[in-house]
Amino acid sequence: MKILIATPLYPPDIGGPATYAKILEDELPKQGVTVSVVSFHVVRHLPKGLAHIVYAWKLFRALFGVDMLLALDPVSVGLPSALVALLRGKKFIVRVAGDYAWEQGKQRFGVQENLDEFVTLPPGKLLAQVRLLRAVQYFVASHAERVIVPSKYLKEVIAKWGVSPEKIVVVYNAFAGVPTFPPRDEVRKRLGWSGPTLFSAGRLVPWKGFGPLVGLMPEIRKRHPGCKLYIAGSGPLFSELKTKVSELGLGDAVTLLGDMPREKLTEQIYAADCFVLNTGYEGFSHQLLEVLSVGTPIVSTSAGGNREVIEQGVTGVLVGYNDTVALLRAATEVLTNTGRAREMSENGKQFAANFTVERMVKETLAVLNGVKTTG
Repeated sequence: MKILIATPLYPPDIGGPATYAKILEDELPKQGVTVSVVSFHVVRHLPKGLAHIVYAWKLFRALFGVDMLLALDPVSVGLPSALVALLRGKKFIVRVAGDYAWEQGKQRFGVQENLDEFVTLPPGKLLAQVRLLRAVQYFVASHAERVIVPSKYLKEVIAKWGVSPEKIVVVYNAFAGVPTFPPRDEVRKRLGWSGPTLFSAGRLVPWKGFGPLVGLMPEIRKRHPGCKLYIAGSGPLFSELKTKVSELGLGDAVTLLGDMPREKLTEQIYAADCFVLNTGYEGFSHQLLEVLSVGTPIVSTSAGGNREVIEQGVTGVLVGYNDTVALLRAATEVLTNTGRAREMSENGKQFAANFTVERMVKETLAVLNGVKTTG
């Protein structure tokens, strides 16, 4: 079998599609599958529109002698992939890790609803730009032989687009393990950390809830003097968060780290007392898996696919999105009750060990083989 992977990101790019594409490129050939990759990175320097036309042409040429096309998003590479696959008569699969129309609507077009509300909104309630993005991702998903999603939650979301549930397949994310670190006390000493430490990470976008988390720090420091919060990541809200930190006089308590290399980020998460993710949406959080794998206690929300990663009170603590009272109570519990935190850490490590590359590749290969033998 020969497959072509269309991906929006590819190493050295950082992000889920880059990691996923590289894993499949390295591992599927061991199972007798020939893999080629065309990344959108090669045309990103071109103006929008032209970039997609050139990318479609590159896919068209790369499809000679290929059995099927796997696209790793439903819009930027998904639309050119779906159209080219139709033109060439090739089988087409798309992997959907989120609702692109909702994400863009939240960031650029004034959408206020959460994702669960958004997917039920009639078109007339949305701006034309958002309606177009909705139509594109539905077109791509509905024309695919299979839609791969990383969580049961996202399977429900895609079904609400109008896509047949029978063609939606859940293949959970994987990660290739984490580095081995020295004892935690040694890492903290080298980092210059002392006292209680909270850590959070993610793209600085509205639904990640970093603002309310920062706003809790004065109260957290009353209960835990000297407590510090580190936030890793970049995004459109960086300046807004920086201003909020300054206005609250938290310059010595909250540090915005920006983007960090993966190993350095994982090391600092490992050294923290608690990882906090106050998110309003997660399809399936690769970040939470990595946090579990290094044994850092987690306080997060029950939003989206988080309930498939965190079992309440067993592998972490779940609270409502932007429920600052519950968030404060949960963080305080983790920082205070070290015995319970240690128990959740051990449970989390055992749970994360199930999400292996071997399992993900095996399940992905089963989808590819199933498509190859149909029709």
